[in-house]
Amino acid sequence: MQQKRASLWNLFSVFFRIGAFTFGGGLAMLPLIEREVVEVQGWVEQEEILDIVALSQSVPGAIAVNSAIFIGLRLRGLAGALAALLGVMTPSVVIILIIAHFFTQFQSNPYVMRAFSGVKAAVIGLVAAAAWRVGRQVVTSPYALAASWVALVLSVFDLLPIVWIIILGGISGIIYFSRREGGVAK
Repeated sequence: MQQKRASLWNLFSVFFRIGAFTFGGGLAMLPLIEREVVEVQGWVEQEEILDIVALSQSVPGAIAVNSAIFIGLRLRGLAGALAALLGVMTPSVVIILIIAHFFTQFQSNPYVMRAFSGVKAAVIGLVAAAAWRVGRQVVTSPYALAASWVALVLSVFDLLPIVWIIILGGISGIIYFSRREGGVAK
């Protein structure tokens, strides 16, 4: 795939749209980010988006914000990172300011509360779809399957803090692939 160059305005507007039309936080944004930057815009290859998501999850901050920053940085340097960051964050800031202004009215409106209940349920489906899509591409070996299940169990049952699960995943990957023939991860 021939990768296209992104203008700063295009980076801002794409991430603004993603931020404006996604409810449920960063994980719910991942399918939209993947679709936009890989399929629609052609800025990033499919393999790269998986690396960006993994890196974004591994550093402090919201995964969607981190992904936007890494994609912007990769495409246009520091200015691109700033454009993507402002794009993905601006809708949330505006919405939060509006909600804060009208909070007491929203809080007591049963229709708004019912709508949010429906949105929350839909977000679960979006997060599951993102996990499934990424999982199909990443879990390609018995090691990857075992590592993902161990991480899931450790996380679901709060047996270790997430940062330690990520660190242990990295260490186990280094050990596993160093012992494999040639030390090359596949």
